Amino acid sequence: MDLQIARQIIDALAQGIHPVTGEAMPEDSPYNAPPVIRALHAVSRALEEAPEGPATEEARPRAAPPPNAGKRWSPQEDSALEIAFDAGIPLKQVAQELGRTSFAVEQRLIRLGKVEAPAGGGRFGRPAA
Repeated sequence: MDLQIARQIIDALAQGIHPVTGEAMPEDSPYNAPPVIRALHAVSRALEEAPEGPATEEARPRAAPPPNAGKRWSPQEDSALEIAFDAGIPLKQVAQELGRTSFAVEQRLIRLGKVEAPAGGGRFGRPAA
């Protein structure tokens, strides 16, 4: 999809207008919530500053996920994580050595009781469901 078209869709949503039908969104639509409107405007500004061209996967290749991403944690990995954490090894380094993402390592440390969950208990400052 062309970034200019994507921006037009985002702008319509930010104005509370259905981008396909042109009708006003219902009052209870999440697109009418102030934080969502602000987020849509921020995305629109970012798209305005983005270089022209197609927004395709080929245009932005992604790095391969770590080898153990999404896999269950073994007791040996839990033990290695606890030892590394207690030794003060940086989390990014621990994540690389365990083949995990930094986020996965942080979440596992919370589950193991080594660190406290962030205030609010969820990602992006929202309470956990």
